[in-house]
Amino acid sequence: MPASATKSLRVAVLADSDTRWKWGALTAQRLTPSAAGVRLDGYLLRGRATPTPRQLEEVGVRADSLREVTGAEFLRAMTEEPYDVLVLALVGGGVQAMLHGLRNAWGSGRRPAVVTGYVGVVYEKLTDGLLLRHGADLVLANSRHDADRFRAVYEGVGADASSVTEVALPFLGGEPYTGEHDPFTVVFAAQPSVPDNRKDRTYLLDRLIRHARRHPEREVLLKLRSKPGEHTTHIEELPYQKLVQGKDLPANFRLVYGHMGEVLDRTDLLVTVSSTAALEALHRRVPTVVLTDLGVRETLGNHHFTGSGCLASWDQLDAGHRPVPDEEWVARQGVAADGGYATAFDTARERIARLLDRPGGLPPLTPYYTPETAPGYLPGILARHHLGPDGAPLPGAPAADKAPGPVRQIVRRAARGAYRHGVQRVAPVIRRMGEL
Repeated sequence: MPASATKSLRVAVLADSDTRWKWGALTAQRLTPSAAGVRLDGYLLRGRATPTPRQLEEVGVRADSLREVTGAEFLRAMTEEPYDVLVLALVGGGVQAMLHGLRNAWGSGRRPAVVTGYVGVVYEKLTDGLLLRHGADLVLANSRHDADRFRAVYEGVGADASSVTEVALPFLGGEPYTGEHDPFTVVFAAQPSVPDNRKDRTYLLDRLIRHARRHPEREVLLKLRSKPGEHTTHIEELPYQKLVQGKDLPANFRLVYGHMGEVLDRTDLLVTVSSTAALEALHRRVPTVVLTDLGVRETLGNHHFTGSGCLASWDQLDAGHRPVPDEEWVARQGVAADGGYATAFDTARERIARLLDRPGGLPPLTPYYTPETAPGYLPGILARHHLGPDGAPLPGAPAADKAPGPVRQIVRRAARGAYRHGVQRVAPVIRRMGEL
């Protein structure tokens, strides 16, 4: 057995939202051998979606240390702390910036194995997102379907595709569905940015309320991702909490928060537009519906479920329709409802072990994008993260050598509040004025 399979490992996760922290931390746990002692350090990249304590508590993943950092602070920490594995759980541009920043910081010296990937279903910006993630030692694909697509993209542009590694979504789990609860429970899994307009979101809310009225014997739950003022991976300009205000709600209709797995424990029918919660439900064999009411469109992400057997409308659900998933489709999506989930991360673990045991250590990171291959694109990505063309922090890059004082904390909270007010109140008004 490789030494890396039994020795104590130090793992770092850099995340920029609650969902990505959940994905990154759980991925780190899945990638490390069960026989090894593991220290997990979490770094939360400071920004609009930095998770709140409540969001972190809801995710339910514990780290040995957890702190908020700027990009420059993180890069400095990576030169000071000797890690074995680093998981970059960021949006594509953030991954690319950190890869260049880390290449500059580490040079040809010792470095950890670097891992990145996607939180869930990849239904847009496939090529853009993949090339921004190129350069990591492992680019994780959550299914056989994604692994094939990822390799095709890299090979199609002449980039090394050996980093693509098939795994599964790290947060699947829970007990399989065994039958109806009392009362029968319908859960609508809301998404922060799908759909993205008041008309469509109001329509979905009204149909959910109507379903509750048509079936008073059922419990109907609206599962929300965040509370007003909080941000997730995507900006939520029109939270359902506000849309529901003033509506006459039936007694069997409720808004709920909490861990998705705990909600699925009591779910008899999961309904969504395109949430990754659908894959969690399918993994547990909970009856799952992906709505067609607003069309099957790339902008909604529900086109990903074409062939799944799960597409249906509210009219069909109101009439008692129960979906039957296509087993072949489910198997290709990494859902592993047949029990194969236990081995889904074996290949990735073996690759990590080989990387850690590589004689002479790992070579410098080599992203596909460089100042030579993308001179009109890469500098802007790096600049947004306060990095120069060589990946070095620019003069004046946000950084701090100590915890922020009371004044800095107040200013930061005020700035975030102003940003969120602009996103949730001002921006929609401006858009409506533009439509007049």
